[in-house]
Amino acid sequence: MRRRLAALRLADVESYVRLLDDAHAGPAEWRQLEGAITVGETYFLRYVEQFAALRETILPELIARNSQSKRLRIWSAGCATGAEPYSVAILVAELLGDRIADWRITILGTDINEAALEAARAASFGAWALRSLSAEQRSAWFTPEDRSWRLRPRFRSLVRFQHGNLLDLLGPNAPLDLTDFDLILCRNVLIYFHPDTMNAVVAALADRLEPDGWLLVGHAEPNPGFEAHVQTVSLPGATAYRRRSSDVPVPVPPPASEARTPEIWAPVAFDQPVLAPAPAPRRPPVIQAPPAPPPAPAPTPAHTGIPEIRALADLGRFAEAAEACAVALQSDPSNPATHFYLGLVAQAQGHLDQAEDALRRAVYLDGGFLMAQYHLGLVRLERGAAAEGRRTLAAAARMAASLSPTTGLCEGEGLTAADLRELARLQLESGSGARD
Repeated sequence: MRRRLAALRLADVESYVRLLDDAHAGPAEWRQLEGAITVGETYFLRYVEQFAALRETILPELIARNSQSKRLRIWSAGCATGAEPYSVAILVAELLGDRIADWRITILGTDINEAALEAARAASFGAWALRSLSAEQRSAWFTPEDRSWRLRPRFRSLVRFQHGNLLDLLGPNAPLDLTDFDLILCRNVLIYFHPDTMNAVVAALADRLEPDGWLLVGHAEPNPGFEAHVQTVSLPGATAYRRRSSDVPVPVPPPASEARTPEIWAPVAFDQPVLAPAPAPRRPPVIQAPPAPPPAPAPTPAHTGIPEIRALADLGRFAEAAEACAVALQSDPSNPATHFYLGLVAQAQGHLDQAEDALRRAVYLDGGFLMAQYHLGLVRLERGAAAEGRRTLAAAARMAASLSPTTGLCEGEGLTAADLRELARLQLESGSGARD
């Protein structure tokens, strides 16, 4: 809100409210405000479990079912700068291979943020958005352009973008073209809505699915109220939904002992705290509203700094993110997570010496911080110190091997010890950093 006041040179909130209510100037400013308050996460292959479910179960089932029509319609609602629909496009292209020429593929990305959509159409991404990818994946899917990476045309051509607000689905003038989808991804968008609105949006999304079409929402968004509109399907490590319709059987996932995440789709992701070992997939429990808690003490600056740093970095505002790291470190200079994010932000800016120093401090402060150890190895490889980088990655792999395979990692957002060990192996086998 302060940024919008400053941009418009308004003195107070009351003046801003009057602007929003103005019949002529208000609609355009609402667009600006919506973009400011909805911070989209922008990295590729977010949530390894859901992409494993897409690759192993959902998309193969859709491709087999649509083998006669050779048509596939997919909608990424709340697509931000395009990493999600482009990730799906890569997966579809690799699953179909040479057969894709015979298929009509529609992958639509919608968002309320016009600036994000403009960036999505450009399909040019910096290191921050590609932080989940191995060197092998970057080379296969992108071409380097100065300090950015541009998605290859064969993937870009599968995706188109347009402005869209999910709440429009609930009004009398709902878009007529948003229908007959085989798969809808609406991840980390429903969290903005009141629970009643959330259920209404899910009902509207279900109506826009083909019979037995699939719906994926964010990890924190499943709600028992969805059962009135869609059928819950438990897949290894992920919960998915299908439109209630026909007698077509739900595909049975492989047993837990056989299920695994394909190597090429194991991302590095890091914006959640330490996770307990993953439980067996199950339906989300019915959550009863708790009694109002007593007022909580104000969080310390060190805790409030991490979400701010991530939000700024996700918007590409790396200088501000680095400043937020500095402020947080003034309050708590021994917080390894703050040093970790300072290292990632510095790496995204191309300041590799600073990135190495920050990540090294994170590892010094927490010897078991595997994500920091792994990214320290990647930075050393990027600097051309191949031998040192490989030793660091090998150390991270050994540390991961000493843990239970299902152990969640600090700042790993669902990444397990087994995932990190495999990622380190892929990096060590890729021949990165051959300049030493």
